[in-house]
Amino acid sequence: MKLSPSLIALALSAVALPAFADEPAPDPLSFNVGVVSEYRYRGISQSRLKPALQGGIDYAAPSGFYVGAWASTIKWIKDAGGDGQVEVDLYGGYKAEVAKGLTLDLGVLQYYYPSNKLPTSANTFEIYGALSYGPVTAKYSNTNGTNLFGVPGTKYSGYFDVSANFDLGDGMTLTPHVGHQTMRHVPAGSYSDYSLTLAKDFSGLVLSAAVIGTDADKSFYASPANGKFMGKTSLVVGLKKTF
Repeated sequence: MKLSPSLIALALSAVALPAFADEPAPDPLSFNVGVVSEYRYRGISQSRLKPALQGGIDYAAPSGFYVGAWASTIKWIKDAGGDGQVEVDLYGGYKAEVAKGLTLDLGVLQYYYPSNKLPTSANTFEIYGALSYGPVTAKYSNTNGTNLFGVPGTKYSGYFDVSANFDLGDGMTLTPHVGHQTMRHVPAGSYSDYSLTLAKDFSGLVLSAAVIGTDADKSFYASPANGKFMGKTSLVVGLKKTF
């Protein structure tokens, strides 16, 4: 799960910089690896409030097309009676400036859970579209013809979120975020989430701290393993290296 909006830089900058003969072109290929005190996706813990290891690879072509893959350790599928302990996200799309200062991002995302072995497959396919202006991005994702993470009858469920990225200087950024998950035909599964993330970039090594919470139904989003609410307000810290 990871689209955060908050989580992976997928595409080229919309700002064109002057080229110089002795200035190397940006490398379109990048890698990232990290650890978080817990893996939250759309406000809900995927790792039963426990730490998770994460990593990914991205390729952003000069034309604006991009593809990537990202993975994280998880616990929720095993807790639900399956065998999967890893989430793998495969994505691709196109990002470009469509008007002065306005950037459009269109893409697809496949959430894949190897050997999940649940009654209904947790594998989920989403299409998404986002518009960015200045520091603000609004994004909408829809599951189209697949159920939402294995919940029967939830095809065409949607998630809408708005986030911003404020540069505080000296490598520090502040990212507020609000979102709403609609689980079609399952009202108890619909909820809103919020977060506020402060990050510091130490030359490619990013330390972050985020306050994350939801108004999700405490029974619907309780872990089968221990009964704890997976959407409670928590402080989540992370460390990620990009190279």
